[in-house]
Amino acid sequence: MQHGAAMKKAEILVEALPYIKEFHGKIVVVKYGGAAMADCELKAKVMQDIVLMKLVGMHPIVVHGGGPEINEMLERLNIKTAFVDGLRVTDEKTMEVVEMVLGGKVNKEIVAGLNASGGKAVGISGKDDNLIMGKYDDPQKKMGFVGQVESINPEIITTLIENSYIPVIAPIGTDKSQQSFNINADLAASAIAVALKADKLVLLTDTPGLLKNPQDPESLISILKLSEIEELKRKGVIAGGMLPKIQCCYESVQGGVGSTHIIDGRLPHAILLEIFTKSGVGTMVINE
Repeated sequence: MQHGAAMKKAEILVEALPYIKEFHGKIVVVKYGGAAMADCELKAKVMQDIVLMKLVGMHPIVVHGGGPEINEMLERLNIKTAFVDGLRVTDEKTMEVVEMVLGGKVNKEIVAGLNASGGKAVGISGKDDNLIMGKYDDPQKKMGFVGQVESINPEIITTLIENSYIPVIAPIGTDKSQQSFNINADLAASAIAVALKADKLVLLTDTPGLLKNPQDPESLISILKLSEIEELKRKGVIAGGMLPKIQCCYESVQGGVGSTHIIDGRLPHAILLEIFTKSGVGTMVINE
């Protein structure tokens, strides 16, 4: 039996081999958030996946969210926040907390986790070397300091990659007047992937991927072509929280990213399964 288990391991390694070869030296942007960030065991597995990618010659870049931690800190400081259409209005006090939690606590916990798993990680925010230049998301400024990405300056990321580091990025933007902006992590990851002409963008979510029928986890759409998106929107298959994620994937692939992947971060080692196996585990969005 022991012999059989060893053979199985060898088969798995052999299956991974063409993928290791194909993606050697390629850039993979991972948007890290959701359950994979909250659950300690899942968190450890994500760290291992990212370090393994680095050790086999890929260049992973981590862009992270941190909504629950921000909520917790705002509660602790007794700062009330309003929501408009499900988005947090980010006033000056809230922005300070967002920056403190994302750029400090959350960012450094991820860095420490990667380093403990044998990686060499460095944490930065979008403010470092003007990496993410932002602008107001709405001209009326009703949402406060919620930002859109105006431009990406990827120089600092390239420098870190060339020196064998794993960059861990907090999605905080700035403008010429040094105003800070809270930028959606999916959008920041997408813009960074496009600026670096990454081979892949991987979004870790709390869903199995895009489902034909949301009630049926077996109805996963494994490969989604850009040309199919409009029709699926019309049919209501792409709706709700999936809309912005698919939009991110669409913009990334249109912008030159090889492929984008929406995968279930609740599944242990989901990143490795998606990148290093034939079948993958989520929805891959590609051009024709």
